[in-house]
Amino acid sequence: MSPVLSLVRDAPAMRIKIGCEIGLFVPVATPMITMLSVHPSRVDDLERPDALLVEPAVPVTQYRDGFGNICSRMMLPAGETRFGMSNVVRDSGAADQWDRTAAQHAVEDVPDQAIEYLLPSRFCESDLLTQEAWRLFGGSEGGWARVQAICDYANARLTFDYKTARPTRTAAEAHAEQIGVCRDFTHLAIALCRAMNIPAKYCTGLISDIGQPPPYAPMDFAAWMQVYLGGRWWDFDPRNNRPMTGRILFATGRDAADVPLTHTFGWHNLTVFKTWCEEVGGAPGMAQAPAVSLGRTTD
Repeated sequence: MSPVLSLVRDAPAMRIKIGCEIGLFVPVATPMITMLSVHPSRVDDLERPDALLVEPAVPVTQYRDGFGNICSRMMLPAGETRFGMSNVVRDSGAADQWDRTAAQHAVEDVPDQAIEYLLPSRFCESDLLTQEAWRLFGGSEGGWARVQAICDYANARLTFDYKTARPTRTAAEAHAEQIGVCRDFTHLAIALCRAMNIPAKYCTGLISDIGQPPPYAPMDFAAWMQVYLGGRWWDFDPRNNRPMTGRILFATGRDAADVPLTHTFGWHNLTVFKTWCEEVGGAPGMAQAPAVSLGRTTD
């Protein structure tokens, strides 16, 4: 029996409530794009239609970007606007899948749709880290073992610290500064994978604390990566660096520049930020969801 099948077979199904509520103040009417919809690959797992909730109500239109993510456009009126989503996901209850036999592809065998994830990008300067990557991992076993070695390195190299977070930090800068948040751990691991000719893409979404010991930190959106090995994409999480349960994907891209949760075309001030991702009827200490958000019950 493969390790992938054994993880799924033994896990109980569960319902996971997810959501967020964000408030922005703008001094004048301001266009905005959000990426707060569950990824199309998981839409069929939702118990109700995915919808962006907005107060005060404004027209919202949606489109798919070049990576297949669902994006919402709206015009924020002057003043404060609150928006977000709330839903329940039917989940297998399985932790992240793994297969230590998954092999690395020769570059000439990488599918066309994965080639762009071998190239440097704004926050993942694999070209600047190539020499260091080959020094560190050139002698390691290829495939799954090499990617795990990269995750182990990123996890040990960086110290997690919200207070030092900045939106412009790149993989090379994080490597030099040895500090960051989940996006920096992910950017560094992606850059090192690409430097080793392993396709890697950036992911954003929600990850529950299901199966993790307390205490539980306030929930936030998370970053991880997907790596192309053995003919498919696999989730790797350099920040947590262990299989997690309840990983809900929202969007993927080359790096964080492709998947901002909100993008306003003008100045704004953040007034509210809440997120939740927890099992319905799960451990009381894990509960962070409000009973009602933006007029919708969260159960």
